[in-house]
Amino acid sequence: MPGEGARPTLGPVTGGSGRFLDLNADLGEEVTDDAALLEVVSSANVACGYHAGTSATMRAVCEAAAARGVSVGAQVSYDDRPGFGRVPRDVAHDVLRDQVADQVGTLGRHAAAAGVEVRYVKPHGALYHRVLDDEEQADAVLAGSGDLPVLGMPGALLDAARAAGRVVHLEGFPDRGYGPDGRLLPRDRPGALVEGADAVAANAVRLAAGPAAGATAGVVGRVDSVCVHGDSPGAVDHAVAVRRALRDAGWVLRGL
Repeated sequence: MPGEGARPTLGPVTGGSGRFLDLNADLGEEVTDDAALLEVVSSANVACGYHAGTSATMRAVCEAAAARGVSVGAQVSYDDRPGFGRVPRDVAHDVLRDQVADQVGTLGRHAAAAGVEVRYVKPHGALYHRVLDDEEQADAVLAGSGDLPVLGMPGALLDAARAAGRVVHLEGFPDRGYGPDGRLLPRDRPGALVEGADAVAANAVRLAAGPAAGATAGVVGRVDSVCVHGDSPGAVDHAVAVRRALRDAGWVLRGL
């Protein structure tokens, strides 16, 4: 992966194990250290302007990702900058479809100018959770995102994407707590946020290994990508710890 020379303390992402995994984070939201995270992750979920982000941030993240060999994905959201995309909304199918298409298209233009392409789509915040169960809104996200691969948790969106012949990537969150139903605990619930880089890193290794590796992985199944929330406290430290732990466990980081 290009740009490895900028990360001498973390070690290489390539190796001989042949076990590949992605490490992603939400970037371009103007609330975290994008530059530092781009030195660690293999995929960047770029905010497309609806919950956060601007043309300048999109272009900057795409250019930096291109320089480091980091994959770029469209982080699409409800039109909700005041609520940071975390407020549930009832949006008509065709309106949401067009909003998703606008976000993907906007990021696509900035990515192309930086010499890269948008490689996948991932909903953000309230939309992410809504499309786990809402088939109509899941269909709108798919209809607005062309034939892009889809990154997410098990649910309606990934089921519909598979049925349509789309590539899907299963995602896990080592910095968040899960309920017995395999869903993320609401942020205001005890245990919703995993504290400490070591604990986050250990969760990432369990998620990568799959059900045999422990309770968290047993709830989720083996994932294709682990996500460190870019807007969480200690996001960079968490990402560094996760990357190092995955490397030490024999995983090879590769972007989506």
